[in-house]
Amino acid sequence: MTLAVLSLAGAWGLLAGVWTPRGPLTSGEALWSIAISLGVGLVAGRALRSRWTMLLAPTVFVIIFELARVGVDGPMVDGLHASFYGAIALATGRGFHALVSLLPLVLGAAVGAGMARRHAHDVETSLPRSPRGVRRTGTVLVALMLTTLGIGLARPSTTAPITGQDGHLLPGSIAELTTVRIGGHDQGLMIRGTDTDNPVLLFLAGGPGGSELGAMRRHLPELEEHFVVVTWDQRGAGTSYPALDRTRTLSLESYVSDTIELTNHLRRSFEADDIYLLGQSWGTTLGVLAVQREPDLYRAFIGTGQMVSQRATDRIFYDDTVAWAARSGDATLSRQLEQDGPPPYEEMFPYETALSHEKDVYPYDHRANSEGAGQMSENLLVQEYTLIDQVHVLGGFMDTFAALYPQLQAVDFRESATTFEVPMFFVQGAHEARGRREPFEDWYAMVEAPTKGLVVLDSSGHRPLFEQPEEFVDYLVETVLPSGG
Repeated sequence: MTLAVLSLAGAWGLLAGVWTPRGPLTSGEALWSIAISLGVGLVAGRALRSRWTMLLAPTVFVIIFELARVGVDGPMVDGLHASFYGAIALATGRGFHALVSLLPLVLGAAVGAGMARRHAHDVETSLPRSPRGVRRTGTVLVALMLTTLGIGLARPSTTAPITGQDGHLLPGSIAELTTVRIGGHDQGLMIRGTDTDNPVLLFLAGGPGGSELGAMRRHLPELEEHFVVVTWDQRGAGTSYPALDRTRTLSLESYVSDTIELTNHLRRSFEADDIYLLGQSWGTTLGVLAVQREPDLYRAFIGTGQMVSQRATDRIFYDDTVAWAARSGDATLSRQLEQDGPPPYEEMFPYETALSHEKDVYPYDHRANSEGAGQMSENLLVQEYTLIDQVHVLGGFMDTFAALYPQLQAVDFRESATTFEVPMFFVQGAHEARGRREPFEDWYAMVEAPTKGLVVLDSSGHRPLFEQPEEFVDYLVETVLPSGG
C-alpha cells in the first residue's frame, strides 16, 4: 500500500515536471496544481492513515519533479545562487511552486490521515502527538491561506476602458488585453487608444525579458490620445512568459521575425500602411534591426535609452563599477568583479555583479520624475497583471535574459546599422549612464536617415519616456508626427 501511495505522489511529480517544468506560469495551471495536490494528498493520507504522509508524499513529488525537468534551462530552475537575483529566483520559482503544489499536498495528507484515523478509531503513536487544538488550528490556517491564494490567482487581468468627460465609454476607442499567435507562440498585448483611426505605435520594452504594461498605463495615458498604443510582452516576458520554452529556439533572429510578424498583424487589424515603432533599451536594439530589415512597414522609429553595442556598454559599466567599488571600499564587490573578470559572460549571474550597481555608480536625483528610483518595480501592482504575472515577471526577465543576452554580444550598430530609409528619432536622458551615452553619441553622428532628430530630457536617465512622460509625448506630437514620419 505504501509503495502504491508513494507512486501516486511520484506520478503527480512526473506530470508536473512535464506539464509545468518552470512551475505553474498561468492562473489556470496554478489553480489546477492546488486542486490536484490536495486530491493526491487526501488519497495518500487516507490510504496510509499516518501523518508521515505529510513528509513522504511531498518528498517523492519533489524528487520526481526535479528529475523530470532536468533538461530545462534558466536561473529559475538551475541550482541555488547566493545573490539578490538568486534569492528572487528561489522565492518566485521553487518558493511559489511550493505554495501551490507542496503546501496543498501536505494539507491534503493531513486531512486524509485525520479522516482515516477517526473512521478507524486509530490512535497513532508513530509521531509525537501535539494537542488536537493546535493541529486543527494549523490545518484551518493553511486551508485559509490556500483559499486566499486561490481567490487571488482567480482574479483576471483587466485594463480600464477609455471614457469621455461624462464617464461613458468613448466611441471609437479601444482598451483591451489580448493574445496573438506570433512565431508559433501565444504572446500578450495591451492595446489602448482614444480613436482607432489614429496611427498605430508598437512599443518594444527593454530587457531582454522586460514587461512594461504597468509603466505604459501609469505614465503614458496621454500617448493614447494621439496613437493606438500597442504594448507587447515579447516572448518570455511578463504575460508571455509561458511562451519561453523551448529556450534553444530563442534567437535574435526569432525576435526580429516576431516583431515584423506582429507589425503585419497590426497593419491588417487597423488597416494601416505602416506604423510607428518605439523602443526602449533592449527594445531599441530590436527596433533598429526591424526597421533596417523592413523599412516599408514603418513610418518612423523612436529610440529611448538607445542601445548601440551591448558589449561596449557592459565593458564600460564593468570598469566604472570596479572604480566605484574601490572608491567606496567595497572589498567584497571588488573581489567578485576581479574573480569574474570583464564581460561578456556565458551565464547571467556575473552580469548581476557587473551591471546591477547602476544607481550607485551613476546616481542622480529622481524626485522630480514621474517614475522614481524604483523604476520598473514601481509599476508592477496594476490590474493589467494577474497575481501570477506579478509573481513571475522578474523570473521571466531572468530566464529570457539568460537565454538571449549572450547572443547580442556581436551587435554594434556603429559597424552594422548607420544608414536608414525611415525617419529616426531619439529621446535620451541627460543622466544616462556613460556606458550607454558614449556609444550612442558616436553612433548618432554616423546615422543617415530621411529625417533625424534628438532631444535630451533634463531630469531623466535611462527611462525618459517614463521619467518625463509629458515632455516625451510633447516631442512625439510636436516633432515626430509633423515631420511626415
